[in-house]
Amino acid sequence: MLPLSLSSNASHYQRLPFSSGRAVMALMMGMAISSSYAGDDKNETKPVEFPSIVITTTPLPDRYEANRQPVSVLQGEELRRKRDVGLGDTLSQELGITSSSFGAGASRPIIRGLDGPRVQILDNGIGAMDLSDMSPDHAVSAESLNTSRIEVLRGPSTLLYGSGVSGGIVNVISRRIPDRLYQSVRGSIESRLNSATKQRTGTLELNGSLGRFSMHLDTFGRKTGDYNIPGHANKNDPFDKKGTVRNSATESFGAGAGGSYIGDNGFIGGSFSRLENQYGIPGPDGASIALRQNRYNLAGELHQPLYGLEKMKVQAGFNDYRHNEIESTGEIATRFKNQELEGRTELLHSPVANWQGTLGAQFRYRRVSALGEEAIIPETRSTATGIFLVEERNWDSWRIGLGGRVEFATQDPRNNTNPSRSFALYNASASTTWKLADGYKLGATGTHGQRAPAIQELYINGIHHGSGTFQAGSPSLRKEISNNLDISFFKNEGLVRWKINFFHNWIKDYIFMRSTDTDNNGIADRVDETGTLDPAGEFLVQNLSQTNARFYGAEAEVMFPLFSKALDVRLFTDYVRGRLGGNNGGVPRTTPLRFGLGLTYKRGPWLADLNTFHIMQQNSVAALETRTSGYTMVNLELSYRFAESKSEGHRIFLQGKNLLGEQARVHTSFLKDYAPLPGHAFVIGYRGDF
Repeated sequence: MLPLSLSSNASHYQRLPFSSGRAVMALMMGMAISSSYAGDDKNETKPVEFPSIVITTTPLPDRYEANRQPVSVLQGEELRRKRDVGLGDTLSQELGITSSSFGAGASRPIIRGLDGPRVQILDNGIGAMDLSDMSPDHAVSAESLNTSRIEVLRGPSTLLYGSGVSGGIVNVISRRIPDRLYQSVRGSIESRLNSATKQRTGTLELNGSLGRFSMHLDTFGRKTGDYNIPGHANKNDPFDKKGTVRNSATESFGAGAGGSYIGDNGFIGGSFSRLENQYGIPGPDGASIALRQNRYNLAGELHQPLYGLEKMKVQAGFNDYRHNEIESTGEIATRFKNQELEGRTELLHSPVANWQGTLGAQFRYRRVSALGEEAIIPETRSTATGIFLVEERNWDSWRIGLGGRVEFATQDPRNNTNPSRSFALYNASASTTWKLADGYKLGATGTHGQRAPAIQELYINGIHHGSGTFQAGSPSLRKEISNNLDISFFKNEGLVRWKINFFHNWIKDYIFMRSTDTDNNGIADRVDETGTLDPAGEFLVQNLSQTNARFYGAEAEVMFPLFSKALDVRLFTDYVRGRLGGNNGGVPRTTPLRFGLGLTYKRGPWLADLNTFHIMQQNSVAALETRTSGYTMVNLELSYRFAESKSEGHRIFLQGKNLLGEQARVHTSFLKDYAPLPGHAFVIGYRGDF
């Protein structure tokens, strides 16, 4: 059972259909199916898998692949090792990416110091359709447990999916809408237990075909308790309970089904998924969130539909999302709702004067409200319609890419208090890669982006229990304009591979939350439940403001083998600084310098992986922001694989996390003073692919 602070609120939604035995049941089902089909494919030709170098968010074929450096791809064994409860925590060890780390229940990726609506989350190429971009306490609905691949893109390819995505794109990819035929049932199963978070997790995925029809089923369940830490959770309260972050338990369940008709010249299919998630918000307010999402997707591809076109790709998604923010008393403080519809069409044309690319259109409709005891956001209807073009060609030792996007966006609040807003957004990009010698390349990318203010930035006004803040938006905000320069030098062939990235992002009219200090005493204003100024109040006052800003930094990574390629070594570092214009100082919650070491040793069926990184102390802080101490994180895994083939087998693994028992407080988190990362933990798990 969850702690009382969560379980007492279950009546506000139907009780999540996941008990401690569901993970075990899913594991037993998967093992039985695995045993039944393990030998079926041994003498059959396996279905063709996409090569690992293909980036599915780039619609161009390999020979004309859009310039997408720098890019991160997380899949296979690496994804299994790094998988965590939240998407941000799963990606937090990737180059240039950190996590918002809002307790155990919610985490969103932060890319090069940029977060919120500047980082777009996709679920199989269509928006996640949740409210995670509205506040860091809102969980991402794109679940990583039944995910086969996570891609991170920056630069020109972001123009395919939205305007002003200055941080980047994160695409969470599953096989929910099949695009191929299977000669036998294929699938996977995974289960794991975690000593620090009391995590019990079970996942199951099945794929198969009948004639020309392919089908997919997946389900997962996860339950965690209040997680263990070294020391006190509240750094400012010496009497706080030691060793546990209270109100940090989570409970979630999800399931999905999809099917496709696979023809000789393409496919068409659809899927449905259901997510239920309930989690506590650590901190003095003792709030929790209970959410659910029903999601429907359609997708299709047609090869050579007309003369001059190589492919037409169509996608659409609709969802019904809602979550309740619940006070410690069990009363619902705010009811958030989001109904969203998104559709997109892409046309890949044949080469014209050696240029090949994609022309497309995208439409998005969204209806959002935050109502109840604290109606902090009026019901608002948003639309965005965009057309885009991305082109590329090779010329001698050069690869050149150009892109553009025009989008028209509206925000229409359904009340008589706030004005409607309309924005015309123009985006462009240019990139080039120069092959200096075999394996050595120099790349440069320039991007101009314009972003319309989000709903919450314009219209929010009131107490937000989840983040412990009193937020006041500004209906007069202007569109945000960014100009980004990215220079990369890399070696991608041979035994030793490396890359170095330098970036600088100038943002005009950067939108941010400014903590207020009406008394000019160096202490941020706070208010009580009624919104009255009170130095002992629970809620931090923050106003949405605009000023110019710039973000700059560097990333470096080198990888090489040792001991006859049995040991793979990875060294990495990344650094970002964010500065506000005028005398406004630094950008709040900017991640400090970090560097790390990864060692992966393989010998027969055995694998050992050591991953350690150090986060420096953050002394470059924003106004009214406190410094954060550094820490060193050491994680280790030992696993054994019972292999049946390259794509099938069973693996058992034992992980040790935070082996030094560090009290790690994440500077990018609103909850750094209340919820450090979990202490030392041991994870035991099983993964089967069949």
